[in-house]
Amino acid sequence: MTPAMTPALSLLDRMANARPDLAPRRYGVVTACDGGLLEVSGLALPIGAQCRIAHGRGTLSAEAIGFRNGHALMMLLGDPVLLRPGARVRPEGRPGMLPVGPAFLGRAVDGEGHPIDGGPPIASIHDWPAGGVRAGALDRAPVRHTFDVGVRALNALTTFGVGQRIGIMAGSGVGKSVLLDMIAHGAEAEVVVVGLIGERAREVSDFVERHMQGAKRARSVIVAVPADHAPNLRIRGAMLATALAEQFRAQGRRVLLIMDSLTRVAHAAREIGLLLGEPGAARGYPPSALATVTKLVERAGNSAASGGSITGLYTVLADGDNQDDPVVDTARAILDGHVVLSRDLAQRGQYPAIDIAASLSRVMNDIVDPAHAVLARKFRALVANYEANRDLVLMGAYRQGTDAVLDRAIAMHDRLVSFLTQAQAEIVPLPECVAQLAQLLSHEG
Repeated sequence: MTPAMTPALSLLDRMANARPDLAPRRYGVVTACDGGLLEVSGLALPIGAQCRIAHGRGTLSAEAIGFRNGHALMMLLGDPVLLRPGARVRPEGRPGMLPVGPAFLGRAVDGEGHPIDGGPPIASIHDWPAGGVRAGALDRAPVRHTFDVGVRALNALTTFGVGQRIGIMAGSGVGKSVLLDMIAHGAEAEVVVVGLIGERAREVSDFVERHMQGAKRARSVIVAVPADHAPNLRIRGAMLATALAEQFRAQGRRVLLIMDSLTRVAHAAREIGLLLGEPGAARGYPPSALATVTKLVERAGNSAASGGSITGLYTVLADGDNQDDPVVDTARAILDGHVVLSRDLAQRGQYPAIDIAASLSRVMNDIVDPAHAVLARKFRALVANYEANRDLVLMGAYRQGTDAVLDRAIAMHDRLVSFLTQAQAEIVPLPECVAQLAQLLSHEG
C-alpha cells in the first residue's frame, strides 16, 4: 500500500461507518438583500453556519453572521448577481468547524478549503473549531528558545523566539511582502502555514510559484483569499490558516504562521460590523473589528500540553504611514514584538528598510546570551544617535568631539548600514549574525 492511498482509504472507512441522515431537510427562503446582507426566513441557524442558495442552474454559498426578528442574517461568499427573492436556502456542513489535517500540506487553498493550485480535491477527515480551542493563560508554555529567521538585522538585533507573535508594520510599498518572503525562505520550522488575506491576486500567484516547489512544498500550506472576495470569506481564510496551524501544534509540531495582512482582516471585520449596524468607534472601526484582531493573534503561541508551538508573523498596514492607526496600535499592544519598516530608509535604498530604533522584540532578553543583548543595545544606540542628528551631520553643523557616541556612529555609519542590508535570496544563520555583530562592534571605528 502506498502512502498516497492512506488518506483515500481513511475517507472510505469513514464513509462506510457513517450513518445516513434520513431526517427531513429544512430549508429557508431569501426575503431581503440589502447591500450584501441577506435576510432568510424559515431557518434557525447558529452564527457561522454555511448554506447553499439555489441560484438558477447553480448554487451560491453564504454564511450566517447574525439574526434579527426571527430572520437569519447572512452574507454571501460570492457575487450576488442574479440572486432573486424567494430563493431556497439549505444548511450544509458542521457549523463552526473547519477542515484541517495533513492532507493540506503541499497545497494552496481558498477560504473554504477548496484547492486553487489545480490539484485534486482535498479529502480531509479532521475538523477544528473555527474560533480555535481556548486554553488557559497558564497552559501556554513560555518562550525560551530562539527562532532563526535567516535575516541578519532581525536575528542579531530583534531576536525572535519560538512561539512569539511578531508584527511587521509599515505603509504600503515599503517592503513588507519582500521581508516576509525572506523569512519564509530562511526560517527554520517543521510546518509553514501562510495566510494571504486581502492581498493582490498577482502576489498570491507569485508567492505560490516561489514557495510551493522542491522540498519546501511538503511542509507548506497556503490559504489565499484575494482582496476582491467577500469580507466574511477573508475572515474565514484567516481562521482557516490559524486553525491549520493549531491542529499541527496539537500534534507537537513547530509551526510558523505567516499572516499577510492583519489589517485586511480588520477591514473585513469592519465591513461586516458596519453592515450589522455597529457604530464606528475608533476612526471608523467598530469594536468587533479590533476584537477580531485580538482573538486571532491570541491563538498563536506555545502549547504546554503538546510541546508544539505556533510562531506568528503578522503584517500590519499603517494607512498613510500612521503608526497611531487603530489597527497598528491594537496589534502593537497585543503582540510580543514589532518590526517597523521606514519609508525614508527605503527611499535611501536600504533593504530591508528596518527601523531598528523603533523595532522591538519583547522576549529577546530572555532567550539570548547577556553578551549578545549588550551588543544589540550598543548597535541600537549608535544607529539611533546618528538618525537623531542626521540633519546636523549632513549640513555640517555638528562639530566633531562634542559627543563621543555620535562621533563613533558617524565613523561607523557605512558599516552599520551594510550590516542592516541584505539581498533577498541571502540567508544568514543566527550564530553567524551574532559573530558578525561582535566583530563589527569590536572595532572602535
